[in-house]
Amino acid sequence: MSTKIAPEQINLIVNNQHHDPFQVLGPHPLEQNGKIKSWVVRAYLPQAEAAWTICPEQRQEYPMQSSQHPHFFECVIETEELSNYQLRVKEGDRERVIYDPYAFRSPKLTEFDLHLFAEGNHHRIYEKLGAHPTQVDSVNGVYFAVWAPNARNVSIIGNFNQWDGRLHQMRKKGNGTWELFVPEITAGEHYKYEIKNWEGHIYEKSDPYGFQQEVRPKTASIVADLESYQWHDQDWMEKRRTTDPLTLPISVYELHAGSWLHASMAEPVQSLNGNAEPVAVSEKPGARFLSYYELAEKLIPYIKDLGYTHIELLPIAEHPFDGSWGYQVTGYYAPTSRFGTPEDFMYFVDQCHHNNIGVLVDWVPGHFPKDGHGLAFFDGTHLYEHGDPRKGEHKEWGTLVFNYSRNEVRNFLVSNALFWFDKYHIDGIRVDAVASMLYLDYFRDEGQWVTNEYGGRENIEAADFLRQVNSVAFSYYPGLLSIAEESTDWPMVSWPTYTGGLGFNLKWNMGWMHDMLDYFHMDPWFRQFHQNNITFSMWYHHSENYMLALSHDEVVHGKSSIIGKMPGDEWQKFANVRCLFSYMFAHPGKKTMFMSMELGQWSEWNVWGDLEWQLLEYEPHRQLKQFFADLNGLYKREPALYTQDYEEAGFEWIDCSDNRHSVASFIRRDKESDEFIVAVCNYTPQPHSHYRIGVPEMGFYTEIFNSDARQYGGSNMGNLGGKWTDEWSCHNQPYSLDLCLPPLAVVMFKLDKEKTQAALAPSE
Repeated sequence: MSTKIAPEQINLIVNNQHHDPFQVLGPHPLEQNGKIKSWVVRAYLPQAEAAWTICPEQRQEYPMQSSQHPHFFECVIETEELSNYQLRVKEGDRERVIYDPYAFRSPKLTEFDLHLFAEGNHHRIYEKLGAHPTQVDSVNGVYFAVWAPNARNVSIIGNFNQWDGRLHQMRKKGNGTWELFVPEITAGEHYKYEIKNWEGHIYEKSDPYGFQQEVRPKTASIVADLESYQWHDQDWMEKRRTTDPLTLPISVYELHAGSWLHASMAEPVQSLNGNAEPVAVSEKPGARFLSYYELAEKLIPYIKDLGYTHIELLPIAEHPFDGSWGYQVTGYYAPTSRFGTPEDFMYFVDQCHHNNIGVLVDWVPGHFPKDGHGLAFFDGTHLYEHGDPRKGEHKEWGTLVFNYSRNEVRNFLVSNALFWFDKYHIDGIRVDAVASMLYLDYFRDEGQWVTNEYGGRENIEAADFLRQVNSVAFSYYPGLLSIAEESTDWPMVSWPTYTGGLGFNLKWNMGWMHDMLDYFHMDPWFRQFHQNNITFSMWYHHSENYMLALSHDEVVHGKSSIIGKMPGDEWQKFANVRCLFSYMFAHPGKKTMFMSMELGQWSEWNVWGDLEWQLLEYEPHRQLKQFFADLNGLYKREPALYTQDYEEAGFEWIDCSDNRHSVASFIRRDKESDEFIVAVCNYTPQPHSHYRIGVPEMGFYTEIFNSDARQYGGSNMGNLGGKWTDEWSCHNQPYSLDLCLPPLAVVMFKLDKEKTQAALAPSE
């Protein structure tokens, strides 16, 4: 019975080149006559002078020998069973007692896990890959697993082993996944993967499935426990699950958490577990970011007062560069540590739900940066990205493109979308830059891209990926929102996958956005020649489930702020803004607008600063903010404005052809009742004292909204509370209203049935 190990096996361990160190290290049974009579225990301890194996059950300590290599230790223990032994290690003047990581052989990754992952269908692979606090054989520790199929070997490095890759060498599974259980470490440990390729080059990588990362510019992953937070949003989640969001009012406040508001460096950071050190210093002098906890305390009341139904966060996943706005992600499974811990972000979402506010997150599956600690060249090869730069690189953005044809890469992204719904209870994703994913020639010159297998420019693999992520997400989480930022004429983006669509349930209407901003930018006198800008969207509106969006992209890079785009003097600029957003909320489709627009901010959005809150010292800006609050209130009160956004019965033109006056009028109808709202839009500074429009029913029409009202800074022209119909047919309607149209304004009317019936009832 020999215990001697082959020298070449020892050399592989010593040189950190073994694909399965368990074959050499840890406990190995020694048999006599087919029965286990003893065990040999081997350990590689590169800093040790001496070592002993401690067997608590036997209450005995066995000295280990280092005959074949000065730091390769082994001993034989005469026992039939060996469990939970420890190593006493002498390193200079220090001695310590540790559990041997190679004594824990029970894998967390099963063969079925590996099979599902290899075919791209392991929807919760984040529960297996990454770092997971757990218990093995009654010993607490952290289980690590990472996919790096082309690596020669992989080690875990961190504070717990002085970042020495020799100490915790991982074992390779059949499909290129590496694993190891490290005993006695806990949540909060910092770590990376040390990956060597076959040429011997070393890459220190953050964990692709890591749940937390260090605050930039540091790049290590942090072990996190996502199961300890106690959620209190069960009612919200159940209501979401059983409700069709397309029949609900959806008014989204899009914001960048780092530039909405800062705090002074002198203020202690508030977190879920009490005061904490500053999470991240801002580029703004003397300022720091608000924590997720502080955002919950300050942002949620603000959103609630303004009446928005949802918050949309620009990418909240970890990213190294503030100036990317979050769109160059390195930690897809980690909410950025700039604003605090994963638990703090859970608290933020929980508090939003407690206040009836949904949370949407921008999601970036189209590209990722080249940062050395991230996904790029992860295992020494083009693993997550295409090897061919004509398919794998966005030169315009300096980023890399995911290889959607690789099952494990697709699985990484599909499970990532599910992860945010599962662990953080978010209510929807807005998928960034979908057009860049769908077209192989996107931002690429001739000769810099390759066709698909049929000779076309469509990225078939990317389209299939989008169908997969949407179909899987809706199967697990009905009632969520999946919104595409898609700027081309790709068909059926918001159609179900079983009809051949991409499976989103909403698509940003980029055409409407461009038409509106072009129209409102021009002098009102010229608008008579561009009535088509106002009306064209309804020609194609029912081809998709559209969301009307005026986003962050429209207030940066020299495009000016929304109010800065408007023509005329200051009064006309404010009136144009009110007119634009009133038309937006009356038009079919869900709504999204970017922070600062409600303030009438004159400057462009500055990612390094705050919104210009000082503007609220001035009455026009306070009035504009009140206008948005009242507009949201009206929108949520009136089902006619949202229940039939995507049905033809929900919208009817009264008159869309009055280009001479630049006026448009239409009807919005409720799905569950016979109620309707009449909207009339005057896009010039010229008021009209007797403007007649047709209406479908006789009676008294209450003026329920007027964007020119005095409280909003308008001229206060209007219709004295409402108008009675005349029995004159007009615009193919049996009755009509003689209206006063304020300048640069939208007025909305609703039939008052009680007042009408009372007036028409026969007198006694």
